[in-house]
Amino acid sequence: MPRSFRHFLPMLLALLGVGLPALALAQGITFDMGEGGGSATARILQLVALITLLSIAPSLLVMVTSFTRIIIVLSFVRTALGTATTPPNQVLIALALFLTLFIMAPTFQKAYDDGIAPLVAEQISEEEALRRAAEPFRTFMLGHTREKDLRLFMDIRKATVDKPENTPYEILIPAFMISELRRAFEIGFLIFIPFLIIDMLVASILMAMGMMMLPPVVISLPFKLIFFVLVDGWYMVAGSLARSFGSV
Repeated sequence: MPRSFRHFLPMLLALLGVGLPALALAQGITFDMGEGGGSATARILQLVALITLLSIAPSLLVMVTSFTRIIIVLSFVRTALGTATTPPNQVLIALALFLTLFIMAPTFQKAYDDGIAPLVAEQISEEEALRRAAEPFRTFMLGHTREKDLRLFMDIRKATVDKPENTPYEILIPAFMISELRRAFEIGFLIFIPFLIIDMLVASILMAMGMMMLPPVVISLPFKLIFFVLVDGWYMVAGSLARSFGSV
């Protein structure tokens, strides 16, 4: 593998938010199809490891970034509006990804500056680059993880740490994810309230008029859509999600 491409692969992973053990694995993978480059079995195993690494990159992005909270809140918005397939999943995921890149940009940049750039310049070792690139993600997750959730997994593992900065990733990541799920559901509850009120008003009016056979959702949908447009709903949702992570 050309030397430039060997350095490009870990940089790409870091930009995706994968500043974890996968980074060291990717940096260490080399391919030499010439004679004396190792056995065919070893090269096949390296190729399988690289393909596996690339296949789990999206999952790693979900685990250690703001993507989890954003996509769940956007799904709640669509459900509250009552539009089952509008916006489609591709649009919601694309919006969630770009919002994630916007929110996580300082973290990505710091991971690249501290870990990947010195590695590309051959100033530090691969292990040191891994540790430095992972630190910004650890700081981000610690800042958005409840202490109660951290204690839960630490108690299960029966582990102790002298300070939060030394929390192992196998404890920090699941604690961070359930914290994000909790916050996403809290935001989703607040989003549902105004649309639920509209549904209740429409259902009460239809019942008072004796039109009980007409599904209220058919009548309430246009009112919910115009309400969402008038209050500039997407502007409010995107802005609130970005601000919920603090300064970006």
